[in-house]
Amino acid sequence: MKIVLLVVGKTDSKLMAQATEEYIRRLSHYVSFEVEVIPDVRLGSKLSSEQQKDAEGREILARLRPSDSTVLLDERGREYSSMEFSAFLQKKMLTGTRRMVFVIGGPYGFSPAVQEAVADRISLSRMTFSHQMIRLFFTEQVYRAMTILNHEPYHHE
Repeated sequence: MKIVLLVVGKTDSKLMAQATEEYIRRLSHYVSFEVEVIPDVRLGSKLSSEQQKDAEGREILARLRPSDSTVLLDERGREYSSMEFSAFLQKKMLTGTRRMVFVIGGPYGFSPAVQEAVADRISLSRMTFSHQMIRLFFTEQVYRAMTILNHEPYHHE
């Protein structure tokens, strides 16, 4: 299974980018993992927040394939423990999911079109974090899930 983290806008923080890259490097031992960045649509334009969400939504939907198993990372989504998340990923792997796409939206969230197209949602926390931090947190959780599934001593219950 290939896991894709689809994100809107690049990371400005060198520290966050380096830490995320470290987990991506670690993940290469377990699963194909890729971060796909949608360019920030607000640069150089005077879009309202709704127009920006719609523009980002069109870009998100254009990158999804009909066969993808897609999940929005959304504060209103289902919360998992690390053990539950690893079981969720394992189930996807065992049921033949070829490409699992997790999406982090832009600063104003997801457009109505994206929300209608993608039913599954996961929340990493009820708290709000910067999108740059969520990239790191999510990538670490995927790595943690892989170590749990491989019975490695990274995660402690």
